[in-house]
Amino acid sequence: MLDLTAEKSPIAGQGRLARAEPWRDPERYWRTLTEATAHLPAPVAVIEREALRHNAMDLLVRAGGLPIRVATKSVRVRSVLDAVLAIPGFRGILSFTLAEALWLAEDHDDIVLGYPTADRSGLAALLADERLAARITLMVDDLAQLDLIDSIAAPGSRPEVRIAIDVDASYRAPGLGHIGVRRSPLFTAADVAGFARQVVRRPGFRLVGLQMYDAQIAGQGDAAGPDAPVIRLVQSRSRDELLHRRAEIADAMLGIAPLEFLNGGGTGSLEFTARDESLTEATAGSGLLAGHLFDGYRSFRPAPATAFAFDVVRRPAPDIATVLGGGWIASGPAVASRQPVAAWPPRLRTMPREAAGEVQTPLQGQAARELRVGDRVWFRHAKSGEPAERILGYHLVADGSVVDELPTYRGEGKAFL
Repeated sequence: MLDLTAEKSPIAGQGRLARAEPWRDPERYWRTLTEATAHLPAPVAVIEREALRHNAMDLLVRAGGLPIRVATKSVRVRSVLDAVLAIPGFRGILSFTLAEALWLAEDHDDIVLGYPTADRSGLAALLADERLAARITLMVDDLAQLDLIDSIAAPGSRPEVRIAIDVDASYRAPGLGHIGVRRSPLFTAADVAGFARQVVRRPGFRLVGLQMYDAQIAGQGDAAGPDAPVIRLVQSRSRDELLHRRAEIADAMLGIAPLEFLNGGGTGSLEFTARDESLTEATAGSGLLAGHLFDGYRSFRPAPATAFAFDVVRRPAPDIATVLGGGWIASGPAVASRQPVAAWPPRLRTMPREAAGEVQTPLQGQAARELRVGDRVWFRHAKSGEPAERILGYHLVADGSVVDELPTYRGEGKAFL
C-alpha cells in the first residue's frame, strides 16, 4: 500500500539532503528508473515515491496552513488519492464527474463536484440515497441545473441536496477583455448574492459553499518566454482585483447562508490563495504528479514524480531515433506545450512536421545518434491526470526498485471522461 506518511522527510526549504531528492541528479534519476523497469514492456509508466512525497509536502508549505482539497482529475489513481488524503493538511476531494464522485463516495465523505452535471442516471442514484447525498456536494451556476434535479426527484421525495456555487474568477482586463477560462456566468458580488438568494429559497437544497478557480493565475506559467513580462503584469493586476472581489462576495454571503467552505486556487497559485483571507480552503492536484507545464513557474519547482517510457524501434536516419508510440497529447489549445517532452536522454526533440505521434515519434538531437533499437526514452506529459487514461497502472518506484503497481481509474475498469 502506498504510504506517504511513513518516512518523515524534511519539507521544502529545510535543507533536504541531496540523496533525498534524487531528481536533482537527472542522469542518476533517469538511469535508476530505466534499470528499475527494464524487465517491463513499454510503454511503462512510473511514479517515483520520494518525488511524490516531496511534491505533497511542498504543496502544504506553499498553502501556508490553508487546507488543500485534492483535485482528482489531476491524479486518477485511487491509491495516490488515499495516500495524500492521509497527510494532515489535505482534506476532501474535488471530483470532475458525478459518476466518479459516486464511486469515490464508497470510501470518502467530503466530495465536491467541481463542475455542473446533467448526468440523469447519476443524479437519480444520488437522490435515492441519503448517505450519498450527505457525502457529495453538487456544483451549480444556473437555476436550470436545479430544475433538472427537481425533474428527477421532487423536493420532499428525496434527501436534501448539498449545493455549491461556481463563481467566475477570471480577469476582465481593460482593453484586453476576458482573461481566464470560460466558466460561470456569475462574476460580481451582486451576481452571486442574487443567485444565492434564489438557491436558498428553493426547497430541497442546502447551499454550503462557493468555488472560485483563478485559471489565469494557477494555470499559466510566468517564468520564461517573450510573453512572460506581460503575463506577470496581468497576473499581478488579476490578483489585486480578485482579492477585492472575493472579499466582497464573502461579505455579501454572510446574511444569506452559513457556508461550510469558500474554495479557490490551484497548484500554480497556492501562495496567492494562502494570503486570501476570504478563502477557507485551496484546491490542488496537478502539482502532486507534476506534468511539465509546471516547469514554467517562478514560485515553485515540483519534482518530476511521474513519467512514461517508450522503446526505440527504428532508426530512419543516422540522427533520428524513432520510438513506438508517444502521442499522449494534453487537452487545451493545440500548441507545442501540449506535447509530451522527451526528458531523458537529454536534448532530444520531436520533428516539427511529425511531432509526437499516435503510433510513432521520431526524435532528433545528439543523443538520437547514440540510441539503439531497444533503448528507452523517458517522456513527461504536459499535464498530470491525463496519462492515467492511457494506462492500466503506474509502477511505483522506491529506492531504485519497483515496489508496487498502482491501478489507475482505467485499470479499475472506470472511464469517467
